[in-house]
Amino acid sequence: MNEFLRKRFPDSVRPLPRDVYAQVMTYRHGERLVWHRHRHGQLVFPLRGVVRALTPLAIWTLPPTRALWLPSDVEHELHAVGETQMCNVYVEPKQFPWDWTRPNVIVATPLIRELAATVSREGDSYGPTSRAALSVPPLMGVLRAATPMPERGVPVPRDARLQAICEHLMNDPGSKLTLDFWGEQFGVSARTLARHFQAETDMTFVSWRQHLRVAEAISQLAQGASVAATADAFGYASASAFIVMFKQITGHTPQRYLADA
Repeated sequence: MNEFLRKRFPDSVRPLPRDVYAQVMTYRHGERLVWHRHRHGQLVFPLRGVVRALTPLAIWTLPPTRALWLPSDVEHELHAVGETQMCNVYVEPKQFPWDWTRPNVIVATPLIRELAATVSREGDSYGPTSRAALSVPPLMGVLRAATPMPERGVPVPRDARLQAICEHLMNDPGSKLTLDFWGEQFGVSARTLARHFQAETDMTFVSWRQHLRVAEAISQLAQGASVAATADAFGYASASAFIVMFKQITGHTPQRYLADA
């Protein structure tokens, strides 16, 4: 899958300029921070727009109400979807707010967003009595109190054939191509592909496709698309049918999911 075989940045082993360091950058649609990893932890979320985060095991779509924690040494790539203002909070291991060993999603509350943005405004040169320095302790306190959401991302299969199917669906989430079609392309049976999908993602192909569609729907809705237009784009007969599917996957209606916590 080309998404997972592209060039990468060198691994970063340098210490951060401070134990907690935040940065806000603006990216155009389609810009990417290609595959890399580092010894420090990273909390990433958009202040505006949408961030798609990829790891070798899963894909997350983050609207401004969600943040993803990436522990030390987790390979990842970040995509800007739409005009995106991305906030990254980098944390040295001794200051980690959690002992999580795998990526987890938390709610990016207005307080988290504001404190992180305040820390970012003075770069790494802020003094001990500056607003940035004074914002670090409450930011870390709020993060320590945060609990992980049940969102585990859309799992990524290892099989190259399944990755090709996944890449097609990422580019065209409304696609109705079946495993019978894909089996003909790869010279295997649909049953074989279905078995591999279940084994590698712990989901059926249909369930995996629904999860991916929800992730892509979150991206479109966060950029201002209506529920009706999104439902139509993904081939649902009605907005209500789409809302039912969305709630089955996320536990929330689209409106509630995208609302500030």
